[in-house]
Amino acid sequence: MSTDRPSPGPHPTLQDVVAAADSLWPFHLQEDWDASCLAVGRPESVVERIHLAVDPVDGVVREAVEAGADLLLTHHPLLLRGVTSVAADGFKGRAVHDLVDHGCALLCCHTNADSARRGVSDALIAACGVNPDDAAPLVPHATDPRVGLGRVGTLAGAVTLRELSDRLAARLPATAQGLRVAGDPGRRVSTVAVCGGSGDSLFDVVRSHGADVYVTADLRHHPASEARERALGPGEHGTPALIDAAHSASEALWLPWAAEDLHRVLASRGFEVAIHVSTLRTDPWDFTVVAPHD
Repeated sequence: MSTDRPSPGPHPTLQDVVAAADSLWPFHLQEDWDASCLAVGRPESVVERIHLAVDPVDGVVREAVEAGADLLLTHHPLLLRGVTSVAADGFKGRAVHDLVDHGCALLCCHTNADSARRGVSDALIAACGVNPDDAAPLVPHATDPRVGLGRVGTLAGAVTLRELSDRLAARLPATAQGLRVAGDPGRRVSTVAVCGGSGDSLFDVVRSHGADVYVTADLRHHPASEARERALGPGEHGTPALIDAAHSASEALWLPWAAEDLHRVLASRGFEVAIHVSTLRTDPWDFTVVAPHD
């Protein structure tokens, strides 16, 4: 969703937008190591334009500033780990200064948006073909078992691993990596587990749910190799097959949902705001080289 035209008002304050975000992706759902919060901005400032993106990288900051955005809302935090300086001689400090100089706030919704309903994991499992309303969290949150990290659910009809991979390749943003797949392409799968972003810490949980295939990102060699060996070993049932997407691609499908939901909540509270979803590719890789084969 993109609502690019300035609205006649009344416009929300930044504090109003943060409250709306908290109602959609409650900040208390974030992991204890996370930094989902208002990172830059005055709570009393007025917000007319919001820019949504996965990563608060230089290109996205410039895009938001050039669009006249009053708020940049990103999935990934800019200041995830402690810093002692935001001087503009570093890329993080430069981003902070560019935002402040142009009156653009920065709000980050990371693992709270991973766990919330209609968040990152729901968007990813919907792209697989599973109704997110019928999907359950892989790791339910301690405060609410209806939400949590990852999702697992059942396709309306079984498909081959190749068909599911092709479906995701068509729906995820294009990246240099594309999709890496481990498993028999002709094997039929019906129970799907997903985790947007880095998900190789959840292999045992995925296996306990009996998933036929696991869709995630950032799969490292050793965890993926061990998962494959277990899946193909004696007494195992060949589960789960693995589909490894680029990190940013696995999370980007949430952005249009976020724009739609944020606009709806603000409108229900009497506010008008223009929201734009960035299509700038922020995956760090530019190209791949395939080794020649005889």
